[in-house]
Amino acid sequence: MTTLTFPVLLRLIDERSAAFRAVVASAPSLDVQVPTCPEWTLFDLARHIGEGRRDWAATVAAGPAPEKSAAEGAPAVPREREALPAWLAESTEHLLDALREAGPERGCWTWWGASQSPRTCGAVARHQLQQIAVHTYDAQVTVGAPEPLPDEVALDGVEEFLFTCVATTGAWPHEPTAFDFHATEGRSWRLTVDGDGARAARVSAPGATPVAAGEGPDAAGVSVRGTASDLVLFVYDRIPADSLRIEGDAGLFDLLRAWEPEE
Repeated sequence: MTTLTFPVLLRLIDERSAAFRAVVASAPSLDVQVPTCPEWTLFDLARHIGEGRRDWAATVAAGPAPEKSAAEGAPAVPREREALPAWLAESTEHLLDALREAGPERGCWTWWGASQSPRTCGAVARHQLQQIAVHTYDAQVTVGAPEPLPDEVALDGVEEFLFTCVATTGAWPHEPTAFDFHATEGRSWRLTVDGDGARAARVSAPGATPVAAGEGPDAAGVSVRGTASDLVLFVYDRIPADSLRIEGDAGLFDLLRAWEPEE
């Protein structure tokens, strides 16, 4: 499924986590509001990342289970600027150690059910990479220094979002249609939605020229084109639609975001 091997996923989680800690360490204040997560301060975001890593480490270690595990006996998140990066680093190591011990094929509790992503530790690592990548962007925006997601992270991130967060067997309550996502790096995906749910697939080889929305019988209802980083940030509601090139019925994205399928 993913173009990234398990060791590469773990390396990238470590790299993005280090980038997140660097922002936290350089921020003038931990109490500043995060523009892309307005209900949180930078400290809240750091706590979310650190506690989440520890809980996922416990969940991975537990293997297949009926519910998510919670880390037991974990130290409270420190408020001191000097101690917070070390606590975050320790949280990341707990997760990476658990993933290395389990391996990519081991079953694991996940919040996604009838998606296209398996309920395995490898899929957890894939999603955890995207979580820390997007939240690193959040932290960078907070200190006024946003950077694009690294190419290899972003190219896998578009597909991971569609496969994990959107794919479902719940019926689409509107007219059947398709959404095309075209990365300027040469990779494209199509999300098809109908009465059978939502399913995504790669639709063109690198370098191919995809059909524009509205052109031909198999055209998508809407297509969006941009760098892989911008596509990931768009689907996670971090940047507005006018940051990308959209063709077709842009209102379909509003329907997709509002959709809460019953499975």
